[in-house]
Amino acid sequence: NNPTNQNQAETNPEGEVPDSKPEAASEEDALVKLQAENAELRDKFIRKVAEFDNFKKRTIRERIEMMDTAAQDTLRALLPVLDDFDRMNKLSEEQKDGPAFREGVELIHQKLTNILKQRGLEAMETDGQPFDPELHEALTEVPAPSEDMKGKVMDTVEKGYTLKGKIIRHAKVVTGK
Repeated sequence: NNPTNQNQAETNPEGEVPDSKPEAASEEDALVKLQAENAELRDKFIRKVAEFDNFKKRTIRERIEMMDTAAQDTLRALLPVLDDFDRMNKLSEEQKDGPAFREGVELIHQKLTNILKQRGLEAMETDGQPFDPELHEALTEVPAPSEDMKGKVMDTVEKGYTLKGKIIRHAKVVTGK
């Protein structure tokens, strides 16, 4: 750190001391420009975060509305079945014992099954099938009547259902051992 070298660095080749004001002004201009750019980017970022938050809220709201609409369509399709049950309940006791009553119950069951099938609901076929823990819930085991029935479903206590291929209720079954 030789003072002579410092003096030489502070002077230009013509021996004059440089004016540091234009350089400082240029740095201040650059700083102001960067601060403005930073503020602009920060504003854009805040707007994008708000936009994304609004998008999430809108998507959730639309999904709920879609589920409500789907439920409404299904329930509207089930109303005729409910009407049939109401008509059936108004029958007298004598009418409920006759074969026409049984036929009416079967027709209502068939109507309900068809409506649910149209919406993608399918009952699982279980009796005689090999036990599969992915599809079945074993309630108990009973001795199999034959060797080929071991490990298979002997009886279905409660049907299992799939909705458009996805299991919505496992079948409750009795298996052979």
